[in-house]
Amino acid sequence: MTAPAELEAVRARYARRMPDDPRYSLLDPAALAAWQERQCAIAALFRRLGWHDLSRRCLVEVGCGTGGLLLDALLLGFDPAHLIGLELLAERAERARRRLPAALRVLIGDASQAPVAPASQDVVMQSTVFSSLLDDAAQQALAEAMWRWVRPGGGVLWYDFTVDNPRNPDVRGVPLRRVRALFPCGHIHARRLTLAPPLARALVRLHPSAYTVANALPWLRTHVLAWIAKPA
Repeated sequence: MTAPAELEAVRARYARRMPDDPRYSLLDPAALAAWQERQCAIAALFRRLGWHDLSRRCLVEVGCGTGGLLLDALLLGFDPAHLIGLELLAERAERARRRLPAALRVLIGDASQAPVAPASQDVVMQSTVFSSLLDDAAQQALAEAMWRWVRPGGGVLWYDFTVDNPRNPDVRGVPLRRVRALFPCGHIHARRLTLAPPLARALVRLHPSAYTVANALPWLRTHVLAWIAKPA
């Protein structure tokens, strides 16, 4: 269980953020390029796993926000009846419910205590949730819950940034060594993604293709997409 103090701290951190920040809209060329890159990488991951039909796969997202990544999962072929979104903030969860099919459950509260059955999920997904948890024990509690939900042969789909943002004390980078410590029994396949957002925003002002050119340099990528597999 995540300590109540850390849950309140997370709520306060999100309250300080700009709602509907236009920098993260897909109408922004940098955000669109990063989204396309991530979607291609996730599709390639599922193909590598031999998962060519996702309609029978079960997925739960931790920290689903307003439902953007669950919409992406529907586009990839997941059935809404097999998807669950978990969200701490009630307002964001309600927005997700309005955007998503009624068959898709969105649950509000502490994700580490969510009523998800053990070994019931093919995919447990998180995107930039752990970088918003500044308490090590809270990270550990959530990781243990996520791992408990994964069925053998499934895995945790992880997307988060690895370096600190000196301009934002409300987040911290989660390096790959920390991911390994959180999931010591997992087999991790990871790749670096996402051109550093401040650089990406500056470059796409010159030309949208500048994102692709600069992103060819791995050391300019700030995020990791990882598949943390649970042995069958």
